[in-house]
Order: sequence, then C-alpha cells, then structure tokens
Amino acid sequence: MSDILDEAELARVLKPIAAARGLPNICYTDPLVFGLERKRIFASGWACAGFSHDVAGAGALHPFEFAGMPLLMVRIEASVNENSLRVFHNVCRHRGRVLVAEPKLVKKAIACPYHGWSYDLAGSLVRAPNVGGLGVHAHDGFDASDICLSEVRSAEWFGLVFVDLSGEAESFDDYIRPVNERWQDFAGATLIHGGVDSTIRIDLACNWKLAVENYCEAYHLPFVHPELNKYSPLDQHFCIVDEAHSGQRSEVYAPTYPGGQAAFPNAPDLPASWDTGADYIALYPNVLLGIHRDHFFAVLLEPEGPNRTFERFEIFYFDAAVRDTAFDATRIANRDLWQSVFAEDRDAVESMQRGRVSPGFDGGVFSPVMDVATHTFHVWMANKLQNTSDGQ
Repeated sequence: MSDILDEAELARVLKPIAAARGLPNICYTDPLVFGLERKRIFASGWACAGFSHDVAGAGALHPFEFAGMPLLMVRIEASVNENSLRVFHNVCRHRGRVLVAEPKLVKKAIACPYHGWSYDLAGSLVRAPNVGGLGVHAHDGFDASDICLSEVRSAEWFGLVFVDLSGEAESFDDYIRPVNERWQDFAGATLIHGGVDSTIRIDLACNWKLAVENYCEAYHLPFVHPELNKYSPLDQHFCIVDEAHSGQRSEVYAPTYPGGQAAFPNAPDLPASWDTGADYIALYPNVLLGIHRDHFFAVLLEPEGPNRTFERFEIFYFDAAVRDTAFDATRIANRDLWQSVFAEDRDAVESMQRGRVSPGFDGGVFSPVMDVATHTFHVWMANKLQNTSDGQ
C-alpha cells in the first residue's frame, strides 16, 4: 500500500453502510492523492473524456488534456467496418512536440509545427521532410511505416466519448452494459445536441468527488433545492445502485414552460413508465447523466486539481426539429432551469470542500437509507485506491 493513504482508513469505507466512514480528508485536499487518482482512477479504466460533437465532421481535430496528458480527438471518414472517431496522444513521434494546440479542421493530414512531420487522420506517418538531409525526404535507415501516432482505446456512447488510457480495461460494451440495459427503451432513439444554447460551463472550487457525491443523492433536496422539492419531492425519489454507477430516479417528471412554449418531442415508442419517470445517475468515475422522455443531459467532470473541478454540461434531444427556431425559447428555458439547479449546488459542494481541511471531520458517516448511492461511490473509490498493481 502506498504511504500516501492509510490502509485502515480505506478499509473502514468498505464496511457495511451503517458502520462505514467516508473517504478520509486527504482524498479531497492532497495533491499527491490527486496524482494517485490520475493513475488509478482516470488512467486505469474507462472514463468520459469529451463529447462526440467536439469532432462533428470528417477532418475535425479536438485537442484536450486528460489525466494530465495531451490527447487529440480525430474524426475520420467512416467506413463499413470501422469507427470514425479516433483518440491519439497529441504528441509528434519525432521529438514529442504537441501537434495540435486548438480545435480545427484539416483535409488530409496533421502536421507537426516543429519539423513538419505529418500524419494522416488514422495516425500513420505520411511525410517526414528533410529526414535524409536537405531536400531529401527519405532514408534507407528510416522506415516511415513503423511510425504512427500512439492511439488511445476509445468509444462513443450517447453523444459522449470515453477513453481507456491503460488499454487493459474490460470491453466498453461490458463497462456500459448495466446502463444500456436500464435505458434499453432509448436504444433506437436519435440523439441531437441542442446547439450553442444547450451548453453550461461551471467552475467549482471543490474536489471532483464532491460533485459526484452531491449528484448521487436526493437527501439534500428540501434544504438546497426547496423550489425543486415542491415539484419533485424527496418522497418521489428512489435510489439507483450498480457496481459502477449510482444515483436516483424521480417519478414526477412533468415539464412546463411559460408562455405556451413548444413542448419537446418525446423519444419514440417509450413505455408508460417514462411518462413521469426520470433517471439521474453518476457513471463512475466522472460523468453525471440525466435522462427523461424528452431530453438527455450529460455533465463531464474535469478535475483541475484537488480543490477545483470544471463541469461541462451538454443537453441533447430526441428529434432534430428541436433545433428549429420554434423551440428556441423552450431550449433556453430548459438550459436556464438546469443551470439554476446546479448553481444551487455550488455552495454545498464548495462548503464541503472547505470542511475537508478540518480535523474535526473524519470522513463522515452515512444514513443507512438515504446515502446508499453515495456510499456505493465511496466503496468504488476505496477499492480503486487500494489497487497495488502499479507498485505504489
């Protein structure tokens, strides 16, 4: 076990909920633990890294950082037997310069700005100018076919992009199967991003795990969201728990918008259980999902340090007509509704972060009834942090 974390403190997280304690304060405040999480949580299995519309068409390049590493999302022309999205380490194989600094479109190749080495959109080296001397672009001892960008295992699902930096996690199908089975009624639905007015960006002064924990449970609704609780009361929320996700289900979803605004079309052929049903789950480690009969949202958590988290909130619908001007006011009203809800959570999560420096807090206790989803996340985290296969 690493000297960074106390084995006994992690072990008590794994106890039955009534006897368990939460993750120790150090897990929320210490830069060394944050670095350990990058390795054991974000670089050792599937995690959300972005959105499909970041690379909306062929030739689109989207550079981003993930787990401290520069990565590059690329969209290529789709063929019958291959995925059109690729993720690569965003570094030239020649001298390691970052290849792409800003999102852009290219026609055929990704060119390194240092020495001009160029790669096609599938990652193969196609040009190495002057490699054999001035004006000589080949050399007997240089085999370009052996050189390509380092690819990262990736997958697309529900408008999201996931990566497995380790290359050793279970198949993505196995990872996502529990959610797919729960949401099988939406399997044939078309997912349409709402556009520029369907994006929310939130910068939080808290550890990323507190954003997950807060989202998992409805226990705080009467106190943090009193208006929401009038519409969607605590007694109409029910716990959702699985090995790699947890959250809550509401049975009172009934959207209304002022001024007779157009209602969003529902996903096709849904059973009656979705007339008023809605699911809100945290898919571990770092994406918060909400699904309703007429829209879906995802919140990508991007940890920026032990006490800072960037939230990227994107809203999707089930019919392309929602992009028409007739729905402009309704889309904006829906975005504003969710923005207000998440804004109400800001003080709670940032205050919990401040509380994590207190020696008077030892990880906390759990309500055996109301905190099951949160404890499930703590157990998942403790098991990951206890992993000693990396030698730390």
